[in-house]
Amino acid sequence: MKTPEYDLAIIGAGASGLIAADFAVQLGARTALLEKGLIGGDCTWSGCVPSKSLIKVATVAQAARTASRYGIAVSAPVTDMTQVRAYLRSTIQQIYEPTKPEALHKKGMDVLLGATRFLDPHALEVGTQRIQAKKILINTGAEPHVPAIDGLADVLYFTYQQIFENDRLPERMLVVGGGPIGCEIAQAYRRLGSEVTLITERLLPSEEPEVSELLNRIFAQEGIERIASRAESVHSEGSAITVQTAAGSATGDLLLVATGRAPLVHGLGLEAANVRYSERGIEVNKYLQTSAKNIYAAGDVIGGPQFSHLAGWQGFQAVRNALLPGNNTGTTEAMPHITFTSPEVAQIGLTEKVARNRFKAKDLLIKSFDISKVDRAVNEDDRLGLLKIIARSNGLILGASIVGERAGETITEIAVAMRNGLKLADLAATVHPYPTYSTGVQLLATKMAVEHAFTGTSGRILRGLSALWR
Repeated sequence: MKTPEYDLAIIGAGASGLIAADFAVQLGARTALLEKGLIGGDCTWSGCVPSKSLIKVATVAQAARTASRYGIAVSAPVTDMTQVRAYLRSTIQQIYEPTKPEALHKKGMDVLLGATRFLDPHALEVGTQRIQAKKILINTGAEPHVPAIDGLADVLYFTYQQIFENDRLPERMLVVGGGPIGCEIAQAYRRLGSEVTLITERLLPSEEPEVSELLNRIFAQEGIERIASRAESVHSEGSAITVQTAAGSATGDLLLVATGRAPLVHGLGLEAANVRYSERGIEVNKYLQTSAKNIYAAGDVIGGPQFSHLAGWQGFQAVRNALLPGNNTGTTEAMPHITFTSPEVAQIGLTEKVARNRFKAKDLLIKSFDISKVDRAVNEDDRLGLLKIIARSNGLILGASIVGERAGETITEIAVAMRNGLKLADLAATVHPYPTYSTGVQLLATKMAVEHAFTGTSGRILRGLSALWR
């Protein structure tokens, strides 16, 4: 039997692989999508989809719990985790439906299920089948990183891969790790009714310090305890699990370990394909090309920031580079990311620390204000939050951080501005509908642009002209 030959074989059918395969088919390439697990990957089954669905349930519970603040009398919420799990499963299934193998096949691609490994730079073994491909794209994603904590292997714990199948509301939940996954799930379970202790040196360590501090204050107000230290050891007695740190210990009946994710690089036979890699991920150049010229890699498997939207964007760029003339880079500073706590935390581009290391102080404009200055936030009683913009002295935007209930939507305006080289004055001059959260961006951009315009010589000239005109 003749070995099937493809223009492009894509290993991994997560966010990156699905977008890449769609684009390849539109280009007319004979495409094979290879997946050893479930199509949709972490995002569909144990990441974005179930986590945001869980957050919706938790938000409903919190609304009921705080309804009396607004003159609405309701009974205290009671969580049925079996029904919560059923809701999560239903949203997963709805989003999975259009990505089933038969649906993808109708689009014009072949879907091959089974563990995949390289035989050489062009030959792949998928289960018991062998295929050939001119170009190959690796999108195998990542898996939970399990830290070296003494005793952890001897206790029952969850990672993000299991937590969304949980059907029991713990009396006390322990969360090791203060990144986006840890923060989102900790707050969700607290709002569902669990006592929660977060064990981490800092919340959202990659964000601006004032963002981390604000979220810490919000969590404390909601009753989430935090031990500001690393987990050193774990042990259990019956159903009780105790985590010990240098700053004290905490005991609970459910332990979530959320300490990041590690690229899935093992078991692929990358050596046979002459693809260089390490524990940090597959090595790629700025065009997402590996050390084997016909093989590309994108998404979480190459290390760096791990976001579904970044993986999808890189998958698209990798296919473009593999199947079309010329090259697009696979990185951009105009890449927003969001932590879906309440309030949401959104960030794009440079933080203040990075900007100050890269530019002279006189070349920077940095300003922030409290979200309570945004009327819509006051209307919605979303008074805890902030907006911060970092720009060059010429008004070119370098980065921004937003903490607020619509931060994930609001940051998109900054992303468009950065992508197209717009300046503070452009944001300030754009009419924003009122009352919306996005007016906060306009207000801050206007304040920064005006303050800078009235500084130094330009300010004296403007005031002089105004005096003459009057």
